[in-house]
Amino acid sequence: MMDWTAELQIVGHVLLACLFGGAIGLERELAGKAAGLRTHMMVAAASALLMSLAPATIDQIASSSSPELVGADPTRIMQAIITGISFLGAGTIIVQRGRSVEGLTTAASILLVSALGMTTALEAWRLAAIITGLTLLILGGIGVIEQRIARYRLKKPSTIEPEPED
Repeated sequence: MMDWTAELQIVGHVLLACLFGGAIGLERELAGKAAGLRTHMMVAAASALLMSLAPATIDQIASSSSPELVGADPTRIMQAIITGISFLGAGTIIVQRGRSVEGLTTAASILLVSALGMTTALEAWRLAAIITGLTLLILGGIGVIEQRIARYRLKKPSTIEPEPED
């Protein structure tokens, strides 16, 4: 059983992960994407909670059974989180007729927010804050550059010569 201080520490991890995930989710919400503020906050919170519970889970299982039977491998928890998040991200990807694909950036941001939750649970708060800022820069700043490139492509004359008429 966990004590109050350990539980409060986990709550802190989850709240901080919500803050980081929420910052990215707000950008997605303002961009009108399907997965927005709440989704990103929930993904970050779930990842932080699962990572934070891992040590207590291992301790509890080890104390109630044979300690030598319990193997601690935190990368398994990360792998399980990433697998689950990948399915969630895949649900945001839509393939339109005419080969247009939408939702890839939102799917990637969901995966990244999951990693931010894990980073927060591992108490690498500065790293999580820096990656959150970098992600917002990518989503906002690079998005503007992509729009300019798209407008340039529309204005650029075709390099294909028309076929001669008979």
